[in-house]
Amino acid sequence: MTPEFIISITQQAIQTILWISAPIVIVATVVGLVVSIIQAATQIQEMTLVFVPKMLAVFIGLALFASFMLDTLARFTMTIFDLVSQATML
Repeated sequence: MTPEFIISITQQAIQTILWISAPIVIVATVVGLVVSIIQAATQIQEMTLVFVPKMLAVFIGLALFASFMLDTLARFTMTIFDLVSQATML
């Protein structure tokens, strides 16, 4: 295995991590922003008020995006296995 091969696998791993985590991070960010806007508009400054909607949104997001996340991770795993088997044959 060459250093270029290892760097390529690392780049693919980082890209896969970003693709898998992006939907949940986006959902949490949007919910946090909406709750913050509501807090600013109503002048309710309770710090713990943000956590419950975020947790619910993240759990719902995980339920909705679980198949996408598992499919992406399975595809990446199969790609890594193929690349490693090809590299050992060279």
